[in-house]
Amino acid sequence: MRPLFVTGSLVHGGAERHTITLANRLAERGHDCHVVYVKNDPSQLERLRGAASVRCLHARRYFDFARVREFAAHVAALRPSVVLAANPYALMYSSLALYGAGVPAPLAVTFHTTLAQGAKEHLKMLYYRLFFWGADCAVFVSERQRRHWRRRQVFARRNEVIHNGVDLEQWKPLSADARAALRNVLGFKETELVVAMCAVLRPEKNPVQLVDALALARSRGVPARALFIGDGPMRAAVEARARSLGLEQEVRITGLLQDVRPFVAAADALALPSRTEALSLAAIEAMALGRPVVHADVGGGAEIVEHGRNGFLFPPGDTAALAERLARLADPAARRRMGERARATVEERFTERAMVERYEQVLLELEAARSKRENLRRPARAH
Repeated sequence: MRPLFVTGSLVHGGAERHTITLANRLAERGHDCHVVYVKNDPSQLERLRGAASVRCLHARRYFDFARVREFAAHVAALRPSVVLAANPYALMYSSLALYGAGVPAPLAVTFHTTLAQGAKEHLKMLYYRLFFWGADCAVFVSERQRRHWRRRQVFARRNEVIHNGVDLEQWKPLSADARAALRNVLGFKETELVVAMCAVLRPEKNPVQLVDALALARSRGVPARALFIGDGPMRAAVEARARSLGLEQEVRITGLLQDVRPFVAAADALALPSRTEALSLAAIEAMALGRPVVHADVGGGAEIVEHGRNGFLFPPGDTAALAERLARLADPAARRRMGERARATVEERFTERAMVERYEQVLLELEAARSKRENLRRPARAH
């Protein structure tokens, strides 16, 4: 194959990480992979190791017609055998570029969200639907997410669910000694319950609720601390809530990190109080590290977390329920058993290898189907 991967940018985000992983892994499998990103945010560019070419369109506005024409010329020269766009914005640019280039490559889109914030985003989804309807395949990351968008008339000619996956060698539990040493460096006592949240601190991630739940758990005698791994526009709100509750010393924020693994591994559990999720890669990564996850029952949470076995679900927005689930993890033996089951769940159902193989299969099938249709359109040669 000669797949072309398209993203809105290479900003630090789950959809971008996912695309980079697919491009790298399919290149390792012998495919001639190429990447285009629309806006000039190359934050993760150094992670792209296997692509034969990487091009930024340097779009100066949301819709930059000159950049669409440039993209079309690039597609005409490259002639990819299949195009995979990440999310609707990249899908729009890819659809128009393929049309402008006159290249009959099949077009697929991965969709990584259930969120459409505000009237402007809802309006965008109305016309994004047209691009989905014209796409050969839409890949959703959870069954619940697929149903969510189907009810809103967002679908393609073919629709698949492919769960996210992680590299089991990269995401593996630390030894007890290494973990103890790391906690000591970070200033965490072994008797403390350290609850991590690994995310960009945006409103939909609802990070302030974890501070409220921490206060409630501590009022019940649980020696809990919170570790926010990341940064974002809600950082000031998190810090303000911690100050107002007298928890400045119990709440830590790392800021943006290139490698989050040591910090997740140093924690005892991961909390996801999000108001919306598709299928949380952060949750799967934490589980691969042997950490139970406390996940709001949104999106694909129930497709990852088996309540009471490898973690807990709780009603979204219910701070008392979140605090109660965290308190149940104060027992080291209980959370150790859950962590072992969490790792086993990832090994069985959420490996990067299985994810990449499934994408490879779908893209090859799309390529073969398009080739078959093109052959049927060609007139038979006279004998």
